[in-house]
Amino acid sequence: MTDSFLHKGLRKKLVDELRAKGIDNESILAAIGKVPRHFFVDSSFAQHVYEDKPFSIGAGQTISQPFTVAFQTQLLDLKRFDKVLEIGTGSGYQTAILVELGATVYTIERQRELFIKCQEILTQMNCLPYSFLGDGYEGKPIFAPFDKILVTAGAKTVPQKLLEQLAVGGKMVIPVGDSNIQEMLVIDKLSEKKYKTSKFGTFSFVPMLKGIE
Repeated sequence: MTDSFLHKGLRKKLVDELRAKGIDNESILAAIGKVPRHFFVDSSFAQHVYEDKPFSIGAGQTISQPFTVAFQTQLLDLKRFDKVLEIGTGSGYQTAILVELGATVYTIERQRELFIKCQEILTQMNCLPYSFLGDGYEGKPIFAPFDKILVTAGAKTVPQKLLEQLAVGGKMVIPVGDSNIQEMLVIDKLSEKKYKTSKFGTFSFVPMLKGIE
């Protein structure tokens, strides 16, 4: 795993592009400028890996386009040392961004193939979240409550168990919808039974599925 001057230059160009598209959190832009995205994709995509596009990572899953990663992260309003539950580790790229930003990350992946591959990459990078093979709909109640919850797959509805695992004062970012197009929601937990939901446009994610593959 090598990170060349060419890769660093391409990341700088990507950061400039994301800034032009409205990402204004400089800490997030710095993290994207630092984390080597090419570590997380197949070498056949290497020539295009720093374009603002999603790519297949196998098992019917994708690595989200950098703008989506940055946008969701910006909506989280992350603070250093926040305890974050990530649903859908996928390639591990979003996970690495969260860790780079100083969060304590608990991440769940349901696809065994991706889980194993991702652990190898993150370990080689010395990026060490708490990683679990499991059902994202169940969350991780044993480690709850979480300051932030980030869902990186499209859910048909907001999972009740995740709402319960969110700390009062916490925030969940989740794409919700019935088809390939979802609405990005930010849910603020105001009290144990009171929530505020805000909408931030439409996106396209792979579906959030139950169980373990």
